[in-house]
Amino acid sequence: MATLRALMANYDLDCYFIPAVDEHLNLSVPAAKQRRAWISGFTGSAGDLLVGKNSAWLFVDSRYYEQAELQVDAGLIQISKLGLEGNLSLIETLEKLATESAQKLTKIRFGFDPFTVATEQYQNWVKKFATVGIELVPIPENLADKVRQTAETLPAIDESPIFSLPASLTGETCDEKLVRVDVLPITNLNQIAWLFNLRGSDIPHIPIFISYAIVTAGAAFLLTNLERVSPEIEQELAAAVTLLPYSDYPSTLELCLNLPKQVRVLLDAKHSTAGTYQLLLNQQKASENKIEIVFQLNPVEGMKARKNPVEIEQMKSANFKASRAKTLTLKWLSEQLENGNVLTEFDVKESIESFYQQEADFHILTFRTIAGAGANSSIVHYGTPSPEITLKPGELLLLDSGAQYLAGTTDDTRTMIVGEPTAQQIEHYTTVLIAHINCAMQQFPKGTTGSQLDAIARAVLWQQQLDYGHGTGHGVGAFLAGHEGPNGISKFVQYPLEPGMVTSIEPGYYEPGWGGIRLENLYVVREMPSKNGTAWYGFEPLTYIPFEQKLINVDRLSTTQLQWLNNYHASVVEKLSPVLDAATITWLKKACTAY
Repeated sequence: MATLRALMANYDLDCYFIPAVDEHLNLSVPAAKQRRAWISGFTGSAGDLLVGKNSAWLFVDSRYYEQAELQVDAGLIQISKLGLEGNLSLIETLEKLATESAQKLTKIRFGFDPFTVATEQYQNWVKKFATVGIELVPIPENLADKVRQTAETLPAIDESPIFSLPASLTGETCDEKLVRVDVLPITNLNQIAWLFNLRGSDIPHIPIFISYAIVTAGAAFLLTNLERVSPEIEQELAAAVTLLPYSDYPSTLELCLNLPKQVRVLLDAKHSTAGTYQLLLNQQKASENKIEIVFQLNPVEGMKARKNPVEIEQMKSANFKASRAKTLTLKWLSEQLENGNVLTEFDVKESIESFYQQEADFHILTFRTIAGAGANSSIVHYGTPSPEITLKPGELLLLDSGAQYLAGTTDDTRTMIVGEPTAQQIEHYTTVLIAHINCAMQQFPKGTTGSQLDAIARAVLWQQQLDYGHGTGHGVGAFLAGHEGPNGISKFVQYPLEPGMVTSIEPGYYEPGWGGIRLENLYVVREMPSKNGTAWYGFEPLTYIPFEQKLINVDRLSTTQLQWLNNYHASVVEKLSPVLDAATITWLKKACTAY
């Protein structure tokens, strides 16, 4: 970090912020944008780094407590475990530094790249730091990139071809979507890919591409590396979209705003960067306030989340393929163990990925496969299955994986037992299964938010003073990101669930050194028959994979919960049997035996 601190000194900075995200606020970032990972060694998808003159801090939530300890040199970087007593947040750390600096009658100069900070986060900093002696210093160049460029050549990030999806897979043409949109600007890559019916491979595991978009009442601009846009795509877009180089974003935004009349600009504070916000503020000042900035959720986010009938059918098709692949993996696993073969975490990873790739229209994995055995199953995002760690009798195996098929994204998790389980493993697994069932079978009225359903799922764990540190569910894109908003099932999500939205339901329990359990299916929100005229919604499964019978204490399930489980397992057999051979059907029926 010595080189970085030397650059900080050039700007007279006391500290510099290096977030997990890139210029489009992606958590999954291309190799060239993995700044925090390159400097700190920590590879988790979330977690921010603050570098001071003599100290550094990594801020992680409970999903990454164990991973951070394993990857970070505690002698160089202090790990702040957010949510634990005595562990300070980024803002609290800066305020502490400011208090110490105030004794010297100086301000803390806090540097950051404004294009890697969300507008919402920047606005929060402005409010928090206004009176505590912290000066915000936007830096026009990314200092982490400058340091890295002195050590190596950065890999290219925007050279992969862009490809288009036909309306037969998306349900709407680009022109039809643009008619419903009147926003300025769009920096979120998932929103851009969905709006223009285009996909790419610039970001690991997500079929999107580096770009900006600007949409006005009468025009639409797509800014990206034009060298990878084919003549066919140019022709498809020509009637409604102007293609421009990625670097033209600031000047194009200025041109769109430089009008003689009052201009109303919609800005999504959560999905746009402080860099874009500053461009708008500068133009607003130059135009003598003829520009009105309106903060609200980008409507594309909700449009993208509410899948149309064609998108729902594509999601069903993709998750059917993924369910068959995971089920075949579970059969393979059980047979290998019954035959006494020694397996490693890596063997399990290779098996599921092979089965995924055998399905038609396989594109990429949704994320790095998580195959954690024994104590590793408690590491929530354990994405490095080892060829050295074997599956041992009496231990849990957590397998969280997903695949991207053309027009559909998948994500599911099962936890298995190697050999015979202990009473504690059965009890914890059953508790997590009850949490899953309670949420999955819940009907709820229109307007219900993810935070309300999150509490319903956790209730059974809370009764035993157990909990898990991640959300109960996240939105899932249609051949886009494995995690998408605005919907989700979490205490932080106040957005109502609506028909067509796809969400995971994935309660869990994790105990370092003992292991972890997570049970995850994807569901689509559907309207339910109403008895009183009020709109009621529920969940329809997209995932059909058996649960681990050896870990279920059936006596703890209520009549309703048991009925749900039996009906679910019957559906697994009914849906998968037509595409399985006789031996696999026999195995599946046994794995789904009704209680």
